Amino acid sequence: MATRPLKVYKISEHHQARQRWARAGWVYGTMLALGVFFIGPFYVAFLGSLKDNPLEWPFRYSFAQTQSKNWVAAWRLGQLGGGNPWMGGFAPGARIPFEVSYFVPEDQEPEKPTVVVPVRRAGAGLGAIFDEVQAAQFAQVSAVEELRRRVVVLQGRPGQVVTYGFSITYPKPEGAANLPVVPRLPLDIEAPRGQQYYAATLEPNRLERRGRVASWDSVTPGLIGYVFRNYVRVFNEARDPNTGASFFLRWTLNTFLVALAVVVTTLLFASLAGYALARMYFPGKNYLFAFVVFTMTVPAQAIFISNYLVLRDLGLLGSLWGMVVWSAVGAGAVFIMKQFFESIPREIEEAALIDGATPITTFFRIILPMATPALGALTILTFQGMWNEFFKAAVVLSGQQTNYTLPLGLSFFRSAYGVAGDWGLMLASAFLTMIPIIILFVVFQRYFVEGVSTSALKG
Repeated sequence: MATRPLKVYKISEHHQARQRWARAGWVYGTMLALGVFFIGPFYVAFLGSLKDNPLEWPFRYSFAQTQSKNWVAAWRLGQLGGGNPWMGGFAPGARIPFEVSYFVPEDQEPEKPTVVVPVRRAGAGLGAIFDEVQAAQFAQVSAVEELRRRVVVLQGRPGQVVTYGFSITYPKPEGAANLPVVPRLPLDIEAPRGQQYYAATLEPNRLERRGRVASWDSVTPGLIGYVFRNYVRVFNEARDPNTGASFFLRWTLNTFLVALAVVVTTLLFASLAGYALARMYFPGKNYLFAFVVFTMTVPAQAIFISNYLVLRDLGLLGSLWGMVVWSAVGAGAVFIMKQFFESIPREIEEAALIDGATPITTFFRIILPMATPALGALTILTFQGMWNEFFKAAVVLSGQQTNYTLPLGLSFFRSAYGVAGDWGLMLASAFLTMIPIIILFVVFQRYFVEGVSTSALKG
């Protein structure tokens, strides 16, 4: 009888442990479900950025660019065509063997398809206004030969799959010099009526006329040129008509410079202002802090006219410096720094004062290094805000394409490519703009969580 209470106590302790594990399971399960819910659309959008037709319905998660057999074929064809297995091309002396198979119903006699190397622009939008060397000027297609047949049943229809072979060459006559390397080798293969595309050495970019016509933007794309075609187009097609320089690279550099300048000025002035509000005593300090908090509630759209007039008078419209001046420091940054400085014990500054340190020395050599978590959080918030800033860029930089930042550049892409339904390039450019923010957050995430939590608890 003496051991019975002990046994009941152990059962109760075991039950409590099970409850704790159950609660933890629910919490982590909920977090996992929310993660899938929020990451799922990004995953689908990324797959869409790889597709030739992101708007296809029903949406497929397995398509040509995700299949390993096409990776191998694109690598090999890029090596054969341009000597570059990554980016491909069509160089003098190249010879590219190619096969294509068509399904022929049993009541129809197979006929050889027609193979053409067409004259085709790189793409829609800006890609359509540039002149480029066309492979059709140099490519020679051999005669199409039937290689093999096999009996199949396709979607309940009996018939046979007929495979044809041919080769495309880039002749290099003896003594010929300065022959260009063509970036792309487009191809169109059209089969007679009744036949349907079945397979090829490399999956086509488009099928038209109920599968009779298979079309490739390039049959020598290389691995990156095939799988990440839309990403390559972002840099190759979106170019300045006057200089030929990549718009996207220029916009990325502009955005980085503006964000970096705003981060530096914000860290400097916000830390000074936050320290003054947290430690110094002067008339009206509380009213000044209340005004700072109030300005956090005022949207930029409410004061953009006055800011526009100031920037116009200073001659900063159309300049990246106009963006920096408008966004140099925000009230939210001052609030975060003030709250963090108040969490630092005053005894540290008093000890520095006894040791003979001046207020400036104390701030820069003792207090500011201790504010690393708040500075890290402020770096992420400020950089991300400027990286994604659209409204101010539209007001200050409108009409100056070379000075665009990425958000304004993406809007330009929407007007240039959205009309043609070329959403693949737009999705690819949007994902490229996310990479710096992801890297920044990974580097500073510890400081971000620590700084924001400390400031919030103190507030």
